[in-house]
Amino acid sequence: MLAIFHQTFAHPPEELKSPASFSGSKAPKLPQETLDDFITRHPQNTFSVNFGQAAVLAYVSPQSFSVHQRLFCGFDEIYCLFLGSLNNLCALNKQYGLSKGSNEAMFLIEAYRTLRDRGPYPADQVIKDLDGSFAFVVYDSRAGAVFAALGADGGVKLYWGIAADGSVVISDDVDVIKEGCAKSYAPFPTGCMFHSEGGLMSFEHPMNKMKAMPRIDSEGAMCGANFKVDVYTRVNSIPRRGSEANWAEWDTN
Repeated sequence: MLAIFHQTFAHPPEELKSPASFSGSKAPKLPQETLDDFITRHPQNTFSVNFGQAAVLAYVSPQSFSVHQRLFCGFDEIYCLFLGSLNNLCALNKQYGLSKGSNEAMFLIEAYRTLRDRGPYPADQVIKDLDGSFAFVVYDSRAGAVFAALGADGGVKLYWGIAADGSVVISDDVDVIKEGCAKSYAPFPTGCMFHSEGGLMSFEHPMNKMKAMPRIDSEGAMCGANFKVDVYTRVNSIPRRGSEANWAEWDTN
């Protein structure tokens, strides 16, 4: 999967951007170039959805040799790319009033809609309740909101980086990320979630801040930082928001 969001709509940590990106042998690419590379890698079974200058989502349809389940779903101007599986999907569907046949992407869209509009508890608890190996990206095109998360068990890999124009690139294909973001990329941290306004946080340890860890590649160049939970620094509070407030926003100051 591939998701690219203009910097106006997504604000990743500054440490993800490497000062060496434009000084090395390979410079980062523009979003359209990265999308073209992704499609070229999978010419027979890829489709993409473009949202003007705001975002683009690309999806590779499942193949018999795929290690993980791949899903794409859109409803009510909300779109979800999902990789992996949830062991407790049946229970989650029942909890949210969905039919037994609803897949993981459908569930995540419904969970997002429900909690965005009237959720009584925060996003970290919702994601922590997911049992399985998973990675997903949800894009609310009406609100211009981005929400992504990666399971804590490490069974699924996800990467993110910064394109030449400052856009955020998220993909499970590390080669696409490397080519598109040059040195400004890193593995997406396990057990964490990212929101376009609230930033990066751990859903396993929501009361602790995230810490950037410098990363040097084999050429000795500074790359986009890895991120880990800072066990010594706690956030002030995790707000409980409902009504019209975006359920996925939080305060890490």
